[in-house]
Amino acid sequence: MSEEYALPAETGEDELLKLVGELNGRGDIDGILVQLPLPKHINSERVLLAIDPAKDVDAFHPVNVGKIMIGNFDFLPCTPAGVMELIKLAGIEVAGKECVVVGRSNIVGKPQAMLLLHQNGTVTVCHSKTKNLSEVCRRADILVAAVGRAKLITADMVKPGAVVIDVGMNRVDGKLCGDVDFAAVSGVASAITPVPGGVGPMTIAMLMKNTVRSASIRAARG
Repeated sequence: MSEEYALPAETGEDELLKLVGELNGRGDIDGILVQLPLPKHINSERVLLAIDPAKDVDAFHPVNVGKIMIGNFDFLPCTPAGVMELIKLAGIEVAGKECVVVGRSNIVGKPQAMLLLHQNGTVTVCHSKTKNLSEVCRRADILVAAVGRAKLITADMVKPGAVVIDVGMNRVDGKLCGDVDFAAVSGVASAITPVPGGVGPMTIAMLMKNTVRSASIRAARG
């Protein structure tokens, strides 16, 4: 069972923090997820810090981010974890591969790079200041696009036979599309995820996995 708190946009920061505190204290709540972005008058960092790390099923709290860094984690960010699950289920070996992540957000890009590194990939993170982006992307055996720019990744930027994972979610002319030009790149890549229907459902599945793990850990601790 889940509970939804759809608060008005004008809700104050203190009121939201009070709610988070109440949910932290409830024994029947195993996971807390704050839908980002929050309204501009609310400090998102302060709200995320207020969540009990043991209930942080988004894995955004600095405690959980630090655990991911050293490889001793309870939870993984849902989207990067979903990407890794797709790679695993497809039977794709990460170790020794050239991995390129386009995007450096705290939610996807940075943790994605860390998870690939934990699997012994050689990882390059690209961003708005990266020079020769096309050239860097063409080196990738595994290319993850997570920058939020529709069809940024074109066929000439992809190494033949590369694995391409599209995390982008953009809307063009009323239709959802990713950061990858799917129609063109699918003719070059050995495997590619669609948008919608690719990483998105895996993100939801990983959220459920984190929530179950939270419940199990809390039950074991009594």
